[in-house]
Amino acid sequence: MPQHMGQAGRSRQTSPYGVFQADADITSCKALIRQGSRSFYNASLLLPRAVRDPAYALYAFCRLADDAIDDSEQSQVHSALDRLRDRLDRAYAGRPIDRASDRAFARMVDTFGVPRALPDALLEGFAWDAEGRRYDSIDDLNAYGARVAGSIGAMMTVLMEVRDGPTVARATDLGCAMQLTNIARDVGEDARAGRLYLPMSWMREAGIEPDQWLRDPRFDDRLAGVISRLLRVADELYARAGAGIARLPANCRPSIQAARTIYAEIGREVERWGRDSVSQRAVVGRSRKVSLLGQALLSSHRNEDALGLPPLPQTQFLVDAVVLAPTPNGSLTGRSVDEQVGWVVDLFSRLERIERDRVSPGMPLGAPSGAD
Repeated sequence: MPQHMGQAGRSRQTSPYGVFQADADITSCKALIRQGSRSFYNASLLLPRAVRDPAYALYAFCRLADDAIDDSEQSQVHSALDRLRDRLDRAYAGRPIDRASDRAFARMVDTFGVPRALPDALLEGFAWDAEGRRYDSIDDLNAYGARVAGSIGAMMTVLMEVRDGPTVARATDLGCAMQLTNIARDVGEDARAGRLYLPMSWMREAGIEPDQWLRDPRFDDRLAGVISRLLRVADELYARAGAGIARLPANCRPSIQAARTIYAEIGREVERWGRDSVSQRAVVGRSRKVSLLGQALLSSHRNEDALGLPPLPQTQFLVDAVVLAPTPNGSLTGRSVDEQVGWVVDLFSRLERIERDRVSPGMPLGAPSGAD
């Protein structure tokens, strides 16, 4: 089989799609993410290109899959899920449907050897959403978070070519933490759509009957306590995740630290607004995001004690899927000294662009969006 020198300077066997590199499909995925997920797009600018381009493919496929479920009538949801499973089958067989996101996703899973169990878990989470599943305990909720967010954290570590159990476990912690933050932020928005993600046992302990509250969602001190409790669990997971970030390739850490910091800040905004996420939706302002991006470059969390913690029981299957999967030949993340210098120059160029665009009209960084 022919060999090709990748961006990292090491040989990788050519897949049916060639070595992963930017093309029209990736450009399409990038445009989709820039429009639909501003926080991820801005954090992605800090990733090295060898990881950034396949990450666009990953997020574009996941985003379109999520939209396919959300945009389906209730009676058609199961058909939409069947179509998504078929798309996964075709992507993993090397025969993706003729769509930019699917072609790029198929190339990504082939090039990096992404275990099929990870996107399967994501689709299972979408199925739980489609059936309107509710969660009685925090363990139940973390099982949901493992599927819709922990799976993406695990896939991102694979794109960074990190497959050791402790680091992957911390990546799934980060995904679950982000999902809990989303839930705490979107309590009112979800309720008005007929959805409830708060742990129902916590609501009952606070004197709130979930079904009755959902019929007329209102904020009060009892609900504030439930939201505070959820944010505390998220913060514990963010703290655990820091140890894993310190184990990622050095050129990947700023982006993941930025995502961690910005999402944790959403929780702080919820607290500043009195934990009322029923009548309002917390957002992190533009200038604050720029500041957090800068902090991410200087941050170095090395909580080695957290690194040794086992995965959440709900994410163990994701960690096992990565650790036990065969790895493809070669490496994209190992870099020569010259390439590391080039990456640093490129990084500061991108940061300069973020700061320049910050003062220009239309800059998406920090603008209110349903896809933060």
